[in-house]
Amino acid sequence: MIRRSLGATAPVSPTAGTLVADLAKPATLFIDSALTPGTQYSYAVFAHDGTPVYAAAATVTTATRPTPAGAVSAWGYNGSGQAAPPASLTDVTAVAAGAAHSLALKSDGTVVAWGNNGNGQTTVPGGLTGVVAIAAGGHHSLALKSDGTVVAWGDNGYGQATVPAGLSGVVAVAAGGYHSLALKSDGTVVAWGDNGAGQTTVPAGLSGVVAVSAGIAHSMALKSDGTVVAWGYSSNGQTNVPSGLAGVTSISAGGYHSLALRADGTVVAWGDNSSGQTNVPTGLTGVTAISASAYHSLALKSDGTVVAWGYNYYGQTTVPAGLTRVVALSAGWFHSLAVATSP
Repeated sequence: MIRRSLGATAPVSPTAGTLVADLAKPATLFIDSALTPGTQYSYAVFAHDGTPVYAAAATVTTATRPTPAGAVSAWGYNGSGQAAPPASLTDVTAVAAGAAHSLALKSDGTVVAWGNNGNGQTTVPGGLTGVVAIAAGGHHSLALKSDGTVVAWGDNGYGQATVPAGLSGVVAVAAGGYHSLALKSDGTVVAWGDNGAGQTTVPAGLSGVVAVSAGIAHSMALKSDGTVVAWGYSSNGQTNVPSGLAGVTSISAGGYHSLALRADGTVVAWGDNSSGQTNVPTGLTGVTAISASAYHSLALKSDGTVVAWGYNYYGQTTVPAGLTRVVALSAGWFHSLAVATSP
């Protein structure tokens, strides 16, 4: 009999832990395939004579199943399956989390989607390949192809999935609640979709942009000089970029708040703080990537760990224990995604 337990302490009796096999002699090999990647397990083997009378018959072994290359971890609200990535999904290089759906970009340039599909946002267009970047909006999805063109699908109630005719030379995309942004190779920004709060009215003369991000109803642009420009809905001050903010290397627009990552690995946040989403944890440093959601925030550290803060009703800021080797992350409205590599 083989029994299994979580962690480094093995079962001490034939009734402890989980029974994973009860083998008849002369069995010599057993493979336990029901393991969670990155989780440590311990085993104990007991012999019995059928009465049953048990005796320990083998030494304890401890093993940790490796995390597959490019595996996706998800946590938080799962009402539409958005936090349940396909079991066989590996070789992922990037993820994008929307309101209630999720996207993954694979190393072969294809896209996998799961979660809510009420607007077709997880129905990836047939034959879509050559993708180099993805973005998940409220209920729509974007894919940037290696040829600089953009493909969009899902909710189009505000034209957010209607890519402007002739749009090319795109190097980055962002999807907001009901609008979309594209950054062109010449440093200019193109926007389409809902403009009820001016979120698609790109500031006149905006150039030298190196990154864009879209919130529920506001937009952000990072310039090559490390400064940030924001426009659109600002009821909570989410477009009021802090005075003197410079040295920024990455930006992320959330529901009603904004994040900026500085070159020194620190994070600056502003806007709505109703759930503590702009209360950057004291002493947080060594950050290499950020992601802002409706009401929570994520930060990826250089050591491959994730820090989260803000609204946690659904566990979206409760980072799974033992999650390490993370290389990419994304915050959905009420769920979180991360990509981890193998040891």
